[in-house]
Amino acid sequence: MPDPIASFDAVVVGGSYAGLSAAMQLARARQRVLIIDAGQRRNRFASASHGLIGQDGRAPDAIAADARAQVLAYPTVTWRQATAVRADGGIGLFAVEDEAGQRVQARRLVLATGVIDTLPPIEGLQVRWGRSVFHCPYCHGYELDRGRIGVIAVGEVSMHHALMLPDWGAVTFFLDGRFVPDDTQRAALAARGVRIEPARIAAVAGDADVVLEDGRLIACDGLFVASRTHVASPLAEQLGCAFEDGPLSAFVRTDAMQATSVPGVFACGDAARAAHSVALAIGDGAMAGAATHRSLLFD
Repeated sequence: MPDPIASFDAVVVGGSYAGLSAAMQLARARQRVLIIDAGQRRNRFASASHGLIGQDGRAPDAIAADARAQVLAYPTVTWRQATAVRADGGIGLFAVEDEAGQRVQARRLVLATGVIDTLPPIEGLQVRWGRSVFHCPYCHGYELDRGRIGVIAVGEVSMHHALMLPDWGAVTFFLDGRFVPDDTQRAALAARGVRIEPARIAAVAGDADVVLEDGRLIACDGLFVASRTHVASPLAEQLGCAFEDGPLSAFVRTDAMQATSVPGVFACGDAARAAHSVALAIGDGAMAGAATHRSLLFD
């Protein structure tokens, strides 16, 4: 006879900051929780995490390891290192299957699957991601110490970076043939002291130096680029969750309680918001965990 399918009050898919935060709220409510995690934290490339109160400047893997140990200290929490590939069912009786074919049942689901970043196809950009190429000024701008900052355009959305970053340093806006500011936008950039560089980029070299196709090299201390993102798991789509279009990607639509459009399914972290940071992910996770418990009690 096949082994009986394990059953939990909640399955949390994704064991990074948002997922662990959600799981802790459920664990403290003495719910039976399974965390399924594929081990691919989005910020695994960064050497330090900033802007998280009480943890500023710590290595992201150290923060995650401490959080995991604290959550797993609760006796009702189980951890499974795996990739969840399928989900179906409905409120009270969801099923989640991993890549090895193992299935579990859950009364509620929390999707904390994160996102995958896609960068412009510029030589040398990807290998510097999280080290000297960034997406969040609040996370990494201060450490550039008012130095030379480059913004690489991916489209009009990059105006946001270009206008923000002068508070962190001297900004050069590399258009790279992907965006042409109009007169109003040029005036706004000039008012913020932003230098516009229209030439195409050939490569990124050194720490964060931009090599242009015309042979010039413009030295920078750090680069910012608005990465295109997509939700890192198909589960929300499989379950029929509604998505919302953001400036750079579609993300899972949730309400103020982190509930998706599908009853019994909650979502949190980068997969469920347009703006991303560790601090925001943890807050979303705490709300999702508490709301999941509330749903178990009253829905």
